[in-house]
Amino acid sequence: MASYTLDDIRAAADAKYASTDIDLGTGDVVHLVNPLRLPKASRDKLHELQDRLEKDGADQQVLLEDAIRLVSDNGQKADALLTEIGGDLAVLAQIFETYGESTQVGEASASRG
Repeated sequence: MASYTLDDIRAAADAKYASTDIDLGTGDVVHLVNPLRLPKASRDKLHELQDRLEKDGADQQVLLEDAIRLVSDNGQKADALLTEIGGDLAVLAQIFETYGESTQVGEASASRG
């Protein structure tokens, strides 16, 4: 029978559900936390933002910026990233798409309720 320590399990979870990291080129790195690693209230808010993005007339820039702030592990670094992006919707959408692709397995497993 295989035996594991809790530290082994944590290390495996860290590897499997790692953050999406964006280097700002200034020495700062923004870590976008995998949804499974977020508190339940933040996961629920992320699902709400995703649902709102799909609605007609949604302000995609505001919603994508809110989502990036929500999943970032550091609000100041998230704001620095958003300042660098300068409201470029294509870049915001690409970041969110990259984040979604890197967390696809975890997100599919995350409970909404």
